[in-house]
Amino acid sequence: MPDRSNDQLLHDACEIWQAGVAAVDSSRLVSEALTVVDDHLQVGEESFDLVKLGRIIVVGCGKAGAGMAAGVVEALGPELAEAKQLTGWINVPADCVRSLPYIHLHGARPAGRNEPTMEGIEGSEHILKLVSTAAPDDLVICLISGGGSALLPAPVDGVTLADKQAVTRFLSAAGANITELNTVRKALSRIKGGGLARACRSKRLIALIISDVLGDPLDVISSGPTVPTTTGPAEALEVLRRFDAGAHENLRPVVRVLENLIASPQPHAAVECEVTNLVIGNNAVAVDAAGVVAERLGYSHAMISATAPEGTAEDLGRHLADMAARMLNKEGPDCLISGGEPTVRLAEESIRGKGGRNQQLVLAAMQRCLELGIQDDVVILSGGTDGEDGPTDAAGAVADAKLMQLFADRPDDVAEALRRNDAYHFFQPYGALLQTGPTHTNVCDVRVLVVNRRT
Repeated sequence: MPDRSNDQLLHDACEIWQAGVAAVDSSRLVSEALTVVDDHLQVGEESFDLVKLGRIIVVGCGKAGAGMAAGVVEALGPELAEAKQLTGWINVPADCVRSLPYIHLHGARPAGRNEPTMEGIEGSEHILKLVSTAAPDDLVICLISGGGSALLPAPVDGVTLADKQAVTRFLSAAGANITELNTVRKALSRIKGGGLARACRSKRLIALIISDVLGDPLDVISSGPTVPTTTGPAEALEVLRRFDAGAHENLRPVVRVLENLIASPQPHAAVECEVTNLVIGNNAVAVDAAGVVAERLGYSHAMISATAPEGTAEDLGRHLADMAARMLNKEGPDCLISGGEPTVRLAEESIRGKGGRNQQLVLAAMQRCLELGIQDDVVILSGGTDGEDGPTDAAGAVADAKLMQLFADRPDDVAEALRRNDAYHFFQPYGALLQTGPTHTNVCDVRVLVVNRRT
């Protein structure tokens, strides 16, 4: 059994995590799913005769949008792109905008602000116009990735941008999971819940999807713009009532719109094009790749990728610390790699600090380690694969022996930062934030726990 220093554990945890992110590089995933063979365009398992194909139109949304669009441009090459009049529009976070030939990347929200904006509405209207003017023989490729729900707003009549922002902030602060949040978003949108597919006038639409939702439910990822919705106003209203939204005056206009839609339902227009939805990357891909590197580094590893909502970041952090205690003193794995997406119930705004779910998870894990007397031989890292954790410039955080030893006799400082959701300012002075910048992918979170076993 290798004897690893604390510095080695920290280096290895970071390398293992980075391998998971690299495995879901959005450009590579798209270029692997989209290939040109002779006179045919192969998309997944489907083949299109390029002689019969009209234009190629690319639309989409998400944090991975820039990388995915670059993958399309690379896969087609300039000659085919010119021949098929390649054009496109993708709504992405502002810090992901870059210059690409043929496909326009539109900054639909500022970095670190995961809510709809007027820029997002303008971009969504452009996307709807682009697919609605497609000819029958055109091929529409829709690139969808995590974060698309906030990046693709097109409110129904009676709902304003301010209404959408208010309901997004409320549900996020209340601890709603992604399924609950997107149920409401779809009911209030003209483009989500299959709205983009209903607007499309080409005969064929193919969506390439990088999933940021556990279990890959197609109607939930970016609120399913190319997928028929399985929920409606009644389910959305139920979510809002579950969180007592009616007690908040600024949310009552949304509640009234949903009640009116239930009382006077408007049937959706039929989808005229044939739609294929293809998941090309998800959390399991990242976790598996991280496991390959852990094995190469000599660890006996265990892996798990969640397929359902996980609970709170605090509970998960404490669980990881309990696992660390067992792993330190028993035979078995000395590396645990897990993936998922917990929730955080935010503190009152008057005391709330700065942080994100991954930072909060690591802080909770650190608190539990100190309670268990663990100050050595363990590293716990958690990071969002998109490089963005809450409203911060960090992907997550990492707690190692040096940090735990610093706070061994200061548990109240840890508890206070945890209570106030102020993990960012807790970790920042010690260089313990995981800061990658935008990764141009998004498949939830990857967590790495490594120990130097003592037995």
